[in-house]
Amino acid sequence: MRNLLIRAAFAAIAFSAVAAQAAAPAMTAQTAKGPALVDAKSMTLYTFDKDMGGKSMCNGPCAANWPALMAASGSAVSGDWTIVTRDDGTMQWAYKGKPLYTFAKDTKPGDIIGDGFLNGAWHIAKP
Repeated sequence: MRNLLIRAAFAAIAFSAVAAQAAAPAMTAQTAKGPALVDAKSMTLYTFDKDMGGKSMCNGPCAANWPALMAASGSAVSGDWTIVTRDDGTMQWAYKGKPLYTFAKDTKPGDIIGDGFLNGAWHIAKP
């Protein structure tokens, strides 16, 4: 009986770990411009027009203003969610092939200050 309980406990822990990894890295929230993808802190996520072929073109000073939505080691891709490797070797979440970022000047959930920034190159990430 004891072995059965131990096995059940390990199975439950393993299932929880897999379920946590399979969860989408972002959620949907309402903004003044409609629904948007948001991170775990409910901050608006953005895409960048210069990103091509599943590669982030926002590095160095750009990345300081537009922090990437980082993927933890062992994160599992699913459906429209993929992971891209950045120039520095870190991993970043992408939605429908587009790497995702927050904007440093957005200070609270619901802010969309980055939408249209840099001559329209930055856009709210839409679900």
